[in-house]
Amino acid sequence: MSKQAFIDLLKQEVERVDQAGTTKRSEVVIEGFTNHPAPRAIIGGKEFRIFNSNDYLGLRFRPEVKAGEQAASEKFGAGPGAVRFISGSLAVHRQLEQALAKFHGRDDAMVFSSAFATNMAVLFCLLKGQSRDSLVDDKVLVVSDELNHRSIIDGIRIAGLEKDQKAIFKHLDAADLRRVLTENQGKWNRVIVVTDGIFSMLGEYQNLKALKEVIAEFEDIYPQGVWLVVDDCHGIGAFGESGRGCEEVCGVQADLLVGTLGKAFGADGGYVTASQEMIDYLRESAATYIYSNSISPGTAGAALASVNFMSQLAGQELLSNLRQNITWFKQAMKEAGFSFAAESDHPIQPWFIGDTQKTKQLKQELYDRGFLVTNINFPVVPKGKDELRVQISATHTQEDLEAFVNAAKEAAAKVGL
Repeated sequence: MSKQAFIDLLKQEVERVDQAGTTKRSEVVIEGFTNHPAPRAIIGGKEFRIFNSNDYLGLRFRPEVKAGEQAASEKFGAGPGAVRFISGSLAVHRQLEQALAKFHGRDDAMVFSSAFATNMAVLFCLLKGQSRDSLVDDKVLVVSDELNHRSIIDGIRIAGLEKDQKAIFKHLDAADLRRVLTENQGKWNRVIVVTDGIFSMLGEYQNLKALKEVIAEFEDIYPQGVWLVVDDCHGIGAFGESGRGCEEVCGVQADLLVGTLGKAFGADGGYVTASQEMIDYLRESAATYIYSNSISPGTAGAALASVNFMSQLAGQELLSNLRQNITWFKQAMKEAGFSFAAESDHPIQPWFIGDTQKTKQLKQELYDRGFLVTNINFPVVPKGKDELRVQISATHTQEDLEAFVNAAKEAAAKVGL
């Protein structure tokens, strides 16, 4: 009976989540995709236009990327065989890491199974070191933007820091970061400042230049410096003139940059890029790298093809088309009388609704009309800030965008907006 008592508790917890309307396990099942210029998802035999994907450039469907996946799989097999320190690194993994480092103007990079695993490892290693006999002391303060991603929050949690070792600065507020660093002078050997680049709920970006200017004021005050860690998973590949994300837009570099291969690069996995000394340390310390298989050879081959593609004229043309689509969509939605929860020049366009039930109804109305979008409700966003997160792609045609705006008008009228 003791096990059944626990099962009953689990059932109650699932029921609580369902009643709160925050369930995530009832996702649609995509049976395939069409051959349209902007591929449509097939669900239940019906075609749906995709406005909820992080594949901002449509690279997962590019023939060059699929060819890179196939070639790597044929050469290296379907899986990595084991973790890298046991069976060795496959050449395609090192080629990908070197290409990423070059793309971001860094010494080296290392690939993880996911960006979530990357953040968990990077933050733990910078905050705690990896072993009891590590020379890296734990007299450290971490300062986090108040709206950082869950992977950053969990990366800080697993470090097991004392309460006074953790601080939060107000969202997008460099002046508040200065306040935190000022109040903590003389208490810590080093400071880790960590932030998202693009914040995925609203498409806002962190002003990294402003953060770096504040950090520079304190570099000589903390004995081991103030380090900036940026997770720009939504920015890299989709933001900036050449797709190099928030660093390019702001004109500065973070000390450590975390990215993903599973969004604009159209593949899977995560990575960190930094100085050679930092990457060498992480290769010796990051548990989710050392003790977990890397991405498959095929996935690495696809990602490598995507990174190389972004440095070519065709990649830049996709970025130009993405920017044009974003500009047109914003203007058309505003002319239709709709407002945005934040002003974003990123593919994430947060259509502000402000009412939980109407947001859910609106999503369903758009679904019934053949459009996939994501409703964002409390507690993911504050009460009264409910939105539909619309995500624009470089592959969306003018007809796709016009069809969405027309469907939005119909759906909004149906739910009383």
